[in-house]
Amino acid sequence: MEDVLAGVGPRLKHIRQQRRCTLASLSETTGISVSTLSRMESGQRKPSLELLLPIAKAHQVPLDELVGAPPVGDPRVRLKPVRRGDFTVVPLTQQPGGLQAYKMVIGTRRRTPDPQVHEGYEWLYVLSGKLRLLLADHDVVLGVGEAAEFDTRLPHWFGSTGEAPVEILSLFGPQGERMHVRAKPRMRS
Repeated sequence: MEDVLAGVGPRLKHIRQQRRCTLASLSETTGISVSTLSRMESGQRKPSLELLLPIAKAHQVPLDELVGAPPVGDPRVRLKPVRRGDFTVVPLTQQPGGLQAYKMVIGTRRRTPDPQVHEGYEWLYVLSGKLRLLLADHDVVLGVGEAAEFDTRLPHWFGSTGEAPVEILSLFGPQGERMHVRAKPRMRS
């Protein structure tokens, strides 16, 4: 942190000089006194957000450029698939609690449906293959691009139809957190 703060002053001076801007003209544009600007550039005064924001605006540069923010780390998420019998489950959510997202691949092995109930709400979307969903008194097959959402307190079970593996996205949340997905915006009247 100290290294980042120590580099701000020289960076401010460099950006100002690149733009052929004097301390006086920058002071006039930002409302920050010449002495304060000079002390910040020389490292005698620590920069604050109140001072840096008007300077960034005056130079028309992002705040990150003024402070030399460290580069963002690798944005890739390292997914760890978990195999459970004929299921491969890939958790897509990194933090525990709340809404959870999963990608699931369910193999073709025929299983005897064993409906379960538990607290929560689930939304399923079929990416490939066909998904058989038993939900209370319903026995439906969902194809590619189809979705279902349901209260998991209802007896439910899902799996492959047995013809080919099925790949799905699943969003699961605590009771009361319903998923709202709209394919196209509603028309306003």
